[in-house]
Amino acid sequence: MATFRVTYRKSAIGYRQDQKDTIRKLGLRRLHQTVELEDTPVHRGMAAKVSHLVDVREGSEQ
Repeated sequence: MATFRVTYRKSAIGYRQDQKDTIRKLGLRRLHQTVELEDTPVHRGMAAKVSHLVDVREGSEQ
């Protein structure tokens, strides 16, 4: 199955609680942490919602 990587780049301090919750639900706990997620519409939508806080990379590229 296709995957993509999400890296937590900017703190969520000062942003709404729903965006903080989305960061947590993506599996991100600390800054500069990277998680690999299945490429589903749900995960893509979550990453798009907090795109100003994270970097998204396709596949297993670093």
